[in-house]
Amino acid sequence: MRDVAGTIEAVWKIESTRLIAAIARVTRDIGVAEELAQDALVTALERWPEEGIPENPAAWLMTAAKRRAIDGLRRGQMLVQKHEEAARELQVQQQRLGEAMDRALDQVIDDDVLRLIFTACHPVLAVEGRIALTLRLIGGLTTGEIARAFLVPEKTMGQRIFRAKKTLSEAHVPFETPRGDELRRRVESVVLVVYLIFNEGYTATSGEEWMRAALCDEALRLGRMLAQLLPGESEVHALLAVMELNGSRTAARRGSNGEAVLLPDQDRTLWDHAQIQRGMAALEDAERLGGDAKPYALQAAIAACHMRARTAEETDWKRIILLYDALMQASPSPIVALNRAVAVGMAQGPAAGLAALDAIATPGADSALAGYHLLHSVRGDLLAKMGRFPEARGEIERAIALTQNLREQELLMERLKQMDEAASSS
Repeated sequence: MRDVAGTIEAVWKIESTRLIAAIARVTRDIGVAEELAQDALVTALERWPEEGIPENPAAWLMTAAKRRAIDGLRRGQMLVQKHEEAARELQVQQQRLGEAMDRALDQVIDDDVLRLIFTACHPVLAVEGRIALTLRLIGGLTTGEIARAFLVPEKTMGQRIFRAKKTLSEAHVPFETPRGDELRRRVESVVLVVYLIFNEGYTATSGEEWMRAALCDEALRLGRMLAQLLPGESEVHALLAVMELNGSRTAARRGSNGEAVLLPDQDRTLWDHAQIQRGMAALEDAERLGGDAKPYALQAAIAACHMRARTAEETDWKRIILLYDALMQASPSPIVALNRAVAVGMAQGPAAGLAALDAIATPGADSALAGYHLLHSVRGDLLAKMGRFPEARGEIERAIALTQNLREQELLMERLKQMDEAASSS
């Protein structure tokens, strides 16, 4: 029973996005598509433990969703079935719906995921709603995970997602990839969504694993599709560069037991050099198109600095600070400022890094970073390097309490142990 439940969970993680996208192509309603996909999952949870795992789980789920859709259509027409003409119309609708979903099952649906993103990123929605809804549908993230990514309460994010689905349904937004100027108007939010999906895969906000590799793979696939679809958009190529360069370190970011390994401690021989080359080429494309001062190109340039360093000690932190300065001008945010403070600490020493950090997040102050575990983790590291171990311990303990990722908790607890050893020997 437990193995079947685990298999169902794995199948759902792999197939849910494509299932929702394929159903949405037929129903033309993202909210309805998600509900039908969820209904199919419930049916699988009920039947697979007794009947066994089907040979083609994706096809089984699509068939289950088709049946639920027809049942829903039938229930919606129950009151008029006594009229002969209405009954015939119902039969025709059921047949058309069944045929359409059969076609959706048989067709290659990779492009449906891209259509789903563009639909969820329709201008009828506020930008925050576009991003949140697409993360929910494409990334398969929970409302809580998305809320943490945006540093907002879970209830707020839940309301945002609900409103977004309702707005799309009421506006009868078509399920299609836009063209021409309409497509380019949606590129910015689409690019951001793919970027956030990659980030969630690269460092999971919660759970027992340091990474969610399937999300990284999906984001990279979508990024490559976007680069083919929009070859003249510099930030699309820059986004791809960010993902390729950071993704090249995947094998080195986890130890033999799945534990987290941070950049300074990674075995750089494990980096994927073919992927690094693809990332560098994508960055060159972005720069050639005149996007070198735009946000994703600047992030890619920062990643490239790490890629070029043969050892952690050779990292050009001075250049990285300059790039973060430019990024703060192009796209200011508390997270960028936090990362800049880390770079200052590496280039100019922990006291300078702490001053830069406290300038953006005074201890105890109410700010967007107040509940962000990495703020306290970074501050703890800087304090420890300065020999202020009691304060450092307090910051690391706060970081442990705030993070919901088991691997990050383990990493921080190991840091506490090393800190105590250093304090006792000083």
